[in-house]
Amino acid sequence: MRSGAKVAIVGGVFAVVVGGVGYGAYNVLDGLGGGGGGTDTETASAKVRTGPVTEAEIDEASKKFLKAWANGDAAVASQLTNNATEAEPVLTDYRESAHVTKAVITPGAAVGSKVPYTVKATVSFEGRSKPWSYSSELTVVRGLTTGRPLVDWAPSVVHPDLTKGASLKTGEASAPAIEAVDHNGRVLTKEKYPSLGSILDTLREKYGEKAGGTAGVETWIESPDAGSADKTLLTLAKGRPGKLRTTLDADAQAAAEVAVKKFSQASVVAVRPSTGAIRAVANNPATGFNAAMQGKQAPGSTMKIVTAAMLIEKGLTSADRKIECPPTVMYYGRTFKNLDGFSIPDGTLTTSFARSCNTAFIKLIDEANDDAALAKEARDVFGIGLNWQTGVVTFDGSVPEETGGEAAAQYIGQGTVQMNALNMASITATAKNGTFRQPILVDRDLDGRQIATASRSLSPSVSQQLTNMMRQTASWGTGKAAMASVGGDKGAKTGSAEVDGQATSNSWFTGFSNDLAAAAVVQSGGHGGDAAGPVVAAVLRAGP
Repeated sequence: MRSGAKVAIVGGVFAVVVGGVGYGAYNVLDGLGGGGGGTDTETASAKVRTGPVTEAEIDEASKKFLKAWANGDAAVASQLTNNATEAEPVLTDYRESAHVTKAVITPGAAVGSKVPYTVKATVSFEGRSKPWSYSSELTVVRGLTTGRPLVDWAPSVVHPDLTKGASLKTGEASAPAIEAVDHNGRVLTKEKYPSLGSILDTLREKYGEKAGGTAGVETWIESPDAGSADKTLLTLAKGRPGKLRTTLDADAQAAAEVAVKKFSQASVVAVRPSTGAIRAVANNPATGFNAAMQGKQAPGSTMKIVTAAMLIEKGLTSADRKIECPPTVMYYGRTFKNLDGFSIPDGTLTTSFARSCNTAFIKLIDEANDDAALAKEARDVFGIGLNWQTGVVTFDGSVPEETGGEAAAQYIGQGTVQMNALNMASITATAKNGTFRQPILVDRDLDGRQIATASRSLSPSVSQQLTNMMRQTASWGTGKAAMASVGGDKGAKTGSAEVDGQATSNSWFTGFSNDLAAAAVVQSGGHGGDAAGPVVAAVLRAGP
């Protein structure tokens, strides 16, 4: 992905400063030359040790490995791990591809079998040098066949962000840096908006050259996945960034970043119904997997927006038509129930939608007379699964064609239905607008990519019924408390999704306010309005 000649370092200076049992202070003059990283040998008849590694063994094994690594001796250092075949090329690339010419490694106190350490290195490339500091850790384990204490090999031993198959590189960047701005021209940085980190990296890889910048010299982690962006770790020489305008809104993004931090695992996306412009994307944790746009989870009762649209379009019901809502219902041997076993006597579809009655929707499945009806509705009207081209990698939702009990579970957003916050925000935007507008993060004219289009729109009558039911949900239904602080024309739908092996259900919430739709999911958040609801409300209040 990026260029830079591989040149072996000759005369590179590495050092390790160590402390603890049996440790001294080492440098290139008084301890790192001549076999400092050598290995001990055992006779074939020696008894293989078993049991947990001891404190002394942890000290000794980590000491030898760090000395060999700091000395730039990849062959010796790799033999001090439990996977020399994978370790040696990564340790070699540290000098030859990452161009680290000096390094001082300072261990901290061991915690059990883990030894943390800091690295203070110098990276040099074509006459440019710059210091580089970071921290990582290693774990000492007992070798399965030799019984010797060895470093448990993982690429993160070399750098905490390095993963299997990825590599460290230093050279001229293939993609110039970008100055990403929101739709109003306000600068967006990963320091100010942490959730945008991986997104901005991807935008740089895809659009850096088109944005008109010039490349600099950097140290980076090169991803083995063609769909993932490289991660810059150090800039030796800055290039000239090109300006890239996104559809994001700085105010909505700031609100989203704050809102998701209230939960250990949460994500939210906001989309403009009239255009598909993505206004905010946020995750907690902010780094790593972009769950808001790539997650795959059952969305619970927020899926009833699609189910209701399908049932109304088929003429099986309407917003004001009476509909049964018993405490439980059985379908193909599977029993479905409402929260706390509630029922709604003499209610309408709007009542069942606003109060999130599961059984009312499942009782109509036979009348639909088409097991694939929900999958068709999701695809043909709401654009689910149509290979969206937002500008970054996304998962675009999935509603497989099912039969029997699995088809019934799909009606209430369980079973095999898979969505994320982006998908649900788009579904709400389609209900509000009447026509699917594929979400976008950068203008399609930038690269001429093909935007997904649905095969048909909702009729004005169906769109109005859906949005009116969502308005009732926000006014007096399950979304009332969360949406109380949101002004303007507003609507909502709550959802709770049970997950195998998880004690508490995931909390889902989606809503709109004027020309902004947003959706959120909170892992183990419980009821939709309790956790995800306030996240959505915060973004809707801030959005344009």
